[in-house]
Amino acid sequence: MGGAGGRALRLFPFAFGKRSGLRARLGGAAPAPGSRCPAGGRREAGGGRGQAGGRRGARGSRTAQHWDFSAREESGAGARPGRGSADSGAAGAGGGGGGEAAGTQEAGESRSRPASMGRLAPRPLLLALLGLALCRGRVVRVPSGSLVRVVGTELVIPCNVSDYDGPSEQNFDWSFSSSGSSFVELASTWEAGFPAQPYRERLQRGEILLRRTANDGVELHIKNVQPSDQGHYKCSTPSTDATVQGNYEDIVQVKVLADALQVGAVAPPEPGLSLRLGEPFELRCSASTASPLHTHLALLWELQRGTARRSVLALTHEGRFRPGPGYEQRYRVGDVRLDTVGADGYRLSVARALAADQGSYRCVVSEWIGEQGSWQEIQEKAVDVATVLIQPTVLRVAVARNVSVAEGKGLDLTCNITTDRADDVRPEVTWYFSRTPDGAWPGAPVLARLDRDSLVHSSPHVALSHVDARSYHLLVRDVSKENSGYYFCHVALWAPGHNRSWHKVAEARSAPASVDVTWLEPDYQVYLNASKVPEFSDDLTELECRIVDMKSLQASVRFTVSWYYRVNRRSDDLVASELLAVMNGDWTLKYGDRSKQRAQDGDFIFSKERTDTFSFRIQRTTEEDRGSYYCAVSAWTKQRNDSWVKSKDVFSKPVNIFWASEDSVLVVKARQPKPFFAAGNTFEMTCKVSSKNIKSPRYSVLITAEKPVGDLSSPNETKYIISLDQDSVVKLENWTDASRVDGVVLEKVQEDEFRYRMYQTQVSDAGLYRCVVTAWSPVRGSLWREAATSLSNPIEIDFQTAGPIFNASVHSDTPSVIRGDLIKLFCIIAVEGGALDPDDMAFDVSWFAVHSFGLDKAPVLLSSLDRKGIVTTAERDRKSELSLERVGVLEFLLRVHGSEDQDFGNYYCSVTPWVRSPTGSWQKEAEIYSKPIFVTVKMDVLNAFKYPLLIGVGLSTVIGLLSCLIGYCSSHWCCKKEVQETRRERRRLMSMEMD
Repeated sequence: MGGAGGRALRLFPFAFGKRSGLRARLGGAAPAPGSRCPAGGRREAGGGRGQAGGRRGARGSRTAQHWDFSAREESGAGARPGRGSADSGAAGAGGGGGGEAAGTQEAGESRSRPASMGRLAPRPLLLALLGLALCRGRVVRVPSGSLVRVVGTELVIPCNVSDYDGPSEQNFDWSFSSSGSSFVELASTWEAGFPAQPYRERLQRGEILLRRTANDGVELHIKNVQPSDQGHYKCSTPSTDATVQGNYEDIVQVKVLADALQVGAVAPPEPGLSLRLGEPFELRCSASTASPLHTHLALLWELQRGTARRSVLALTHEGRFRPGPGYEQRYRVGDVRLDTVGADGYRLSVARALAADQGSYRCVVSEWIGEQGSWQEIQEKAVDVATVLIQPTVLRVAVARNVSVAEGKGLDLTCNITTDRADDVRPEVTWYFSRTPDGAWPGAPVLARLDRDSLVHSSPHVALSHVDARSYHLLVRDVSKENSGYYFCHVALWAPGHNRSWHKVAEARSAPASVDVTWLEPDYQVYLNASKVPEFSDDLTELECRIVDMKSLQASVRFTVSWYYRVNRRSDDLVASELLAVMNGDWTLKYGDRSKQRAQDGDFIFSKERTDTFSFRIQRTTEEDRGSYYCAVSAWTKQRNDSWVKSKDVFSKPVNIFWASEDSVLVVKARQPKPFFAAGNTFEMTCKVSSKNIKSPRYSVLITAEKPVGDLSSPNETKYIISLDQDSVVKLENWTDASRVDGVVLEKVQEDEFRYRMYQTQVSDAGLYRCVVTAWSPVRGSLWREAATSLSNPIEIDFQTAGPIFNASVHSDTPSVIRGDLIKLFCIIAVEGGALDPDDMAFDVSWFAVHSFGLDKAPVLLSSLDRKGIVTTAERDRKSELSLERVGVLEFLLRVHGSEDQDFGNYYCSVTPWVRSPTGSWQKEAEIYSKPIFVTVKMDVLNAFKYPLLIGVGLSTVIGLLSCLIGYCSSHWCCKKEVQETRRERRRLMSMEMD
């Protein structure tokens, strides 16, 4: 290939010659048809079948398409071989310029190859290259095994190709050989002149045609197959691959049998079968075959109605029965059967005819043969057997149209049946009831039913009987108004079927029978009377609702009552009535929204005193209960199912409940019967009570104490001391002096007078004392209602003593501290007016704080120290801790350890002095309060910002150094530019003489 003497191995995938050519060149057998991995080699660029110039130019006497590997010497451009004989390439030169161009291009490439490659490759290397091409390449497939067809039928052979290169649409050639050795061209998808002369006429008549199913698939159709069509059919494809690999053809054998299938119909006595619903019928046909091969027959019964056909029952070629759609249940119960009769007879049996069985029946027989584990249908024949006509059963049902019956009497209806069936049919009779003439049947209620076994299904008050062969009697006992409506009689005829089964042959429904039940409603009047009328609030109210002038009453009538209330209005505006209670027909009582809670509490009582009398009682009548009341009596009629239906309502005239109401008046006067002088004496106060417009009052008394108006130690503070309720039960309220538990007494002197005493009074008891009196009225026996409350005039306890005067003040050396420092607060007590021994003085000290800039918030108790030295500290949700101690006779120190920002605010102390009297008893003085001192907690700015500043300075320094380093490195290595100096010529100056 590098010169004129070079040699190369050339592969031509489309060479038509004898098969021995490949076997002679490779020293082995040619690849068998259908083989996937034949020997292959390199293909020239322009060697495609569709691209080769003049592909069919000189065909020669081609008998088969196969692969031809030709090795020849090339020189210069290199000549390209054709498909047929040696001169076929020249013959096709005029139509295949592309092939020549490709050959020229390959020749050009061959010039650039080394001379050492011009020698023919040794045979072992060629075999190795062929082995590498195994299991890859084009695959052509036709049906495996042999195809069997019958003379006169159509033959269809599919062929497809896969795993190919090139364009998606492939071409196909079909060849035929009767013996399998010499093939004759049959048809082609892309060359009209391809078929041989014997088949061109059949192609023109359309008996042989090719039908493309896809780009990679085609079907060969041969209509009206003849015995001469038996043989081998080969499908081949031209190559469009870059490399010759795989198989390019496949062969299938076709066997043609003579038509030996005989199908006939066994005609019934009449051409058309006329049947009634439920009657049985049979149809027969015969089928046999004399095929020399082992074949199976399959039979199918079809029903045609108009243009639609449906399968009835089939016997497959494998001996299995297969019912058609809609016949599965009938086949399972045995209504539809398929039996064999004799050697070649087949019988379709239908036990009971249905309306859907009407139509034309035909017998379809197909012949099947088994080849290589699969079944092939080789032919099919059909024959019309008979036409079946189903005559419907005549059935008419009649009932009397209009019926009127009195309530409580019996309703009698008769259902008459007319039919043309005289055989063994059984009727099923059902009576329906509806409120409307076009009732939703069959969803209407069923009154009674007589099934086909003559069993009656009905309720106790309904009877259904069989009068004669065609009449059925319905009796409804003790009818009521709810029985008015429309009655229907529905009849279904059942005929016996296969295996003791029954099938419905006809059904009909009568026209509606109108039934009107007349009813006499009860006649009565209702009278409402107020037996007890309240005069005051909380009095008893009782109303009686009676039934009078009762007429036309029956034993099946009962009465219930409903109570209503309406507010009185001075204007003429209409006011809606409110339902208080309603009694249903089963004596159940339901309350309205207005009376539900009070009825549960027992304040409203509804009762039935007698058969004709109902009562309503208000145990405790309030002003909101004033208004108009009326009742409604309902008549209820008993039904057959023991239920009750309301038939009538009668309302009474309203009764007005009203009384003139006056405001309750309660007056309390307090006085001090004995003068009061000094601490230690007994204080006594009496309270006199008077009332008006309060029914049977009882009084409860509460003694309260307040600080005098000028005392600012605890302003607006009212202290409850002791109380006595309306049942004369005494209770200590907020009396917390444990040393004087029995020091206060409250007693009832008369029904309207009470006395309060306080023994061993102390200076701290100074203040204003009052009696708070509440009047109670009895309600429902042992219950009481609060009627009015009044407050007496104050009685003042004021001690005029010349004893010491105590003052308290707060001092701090550190009113402004830094967070975390110690806060010290001193509570200093000053004594004026006399010198006391320190042992005769004791103090209760408490510290309070208001955590705000003003005193607008409630004070918080911090810690307290009583006169016995016991310290109590309140719970806190802060980290700072508190300590309280007595550092001097008149000084108390509060420490706040580890102060926080939340500890700022106003701090003050309260002091309760205790002084020992000459008799040795301790007297409690009035509580005193110091002025507040404001404490400020500041933040340590240096410590707060020390670490953030150090961290910021350090990070800034590191970032600055890093930036300098990056800039230095970038300027020296990354962004440095080479400066090219301009080269100057260095020439010596010439001397003037030389110039």
